[in-house]
Amino acid sequence: MIRSLPVAVSVARGVAVAVLFALSSVPVLAATSSDPDWPCVQRRQPELSLAQVWSGPSPDAATQELARSAEVSGLAQRLAQRRTTMDEAETLIADFAAHHDAPAQVALFLAIFEQIQDARNKVMAGIARYAHHQTEMDAQINDLRHRLETLNAAQPQDFDAIDKAEADLDWSTRIFQDRQQSLTYVCETPVVLEQRAFALAKAVAAHLPK
Repeated sequence: MIRSLPVAVSVARGVAVAVLFALSSVPVLAATSSDPDWPCVQRRQPELSLAQVWSGPSPDAATQELARSAEVSGLAQRLAQRRTTMDEAETLIADFAAHHDAPAQVALFLAIFEQIQDARNKVMAGIARYAHHQTEMDAQINDLRHRLETLNAAQPQDFDAIDKAEADLDWSTRIFQDRQQSLTYVCETPVVLEQRAFALAKAVAAHLPK
């Protein structure tokens, strides 16, 4: 019985290592794309242009200046925020249109667009950083996997070192998988912002003179 204990331990460790390797075999999303800055399944649109979402009058210099005024930029900031529902946004836009002329309404959407564009640019930059970090973590997991393989192949085995390597691999893999799952939500954010820009453009344009 005493002589069989190392065999049982070795078998148990072999099972544990197999499970860890299975857990750590999740590929980095960025690896499926030729663009290391874009790990998302959604098509990358580096930057929006005003013409893509706005079919109303083009803003002139005076309109651009008006868009930077405290009243217009303050309302635009509230409208651009996703916590403001579209029903609330449409009410705020209708109230603004009732007291302001067409140039002011165009200025309002210009200010909204700039707010959304700025938020979207920050998200895109964040996705790029996220992708690079995941790639680095994937490399670290591979290194840990190879270290564990080496430790298990060594004779005699250093069980303390194996335990630590298993724990490190398990922890790193779980963090990596959690971040991969979060990436699904993160990748949807630019699309959500684009959709909001289109919806707000339509809401503002609805009050312009035909």
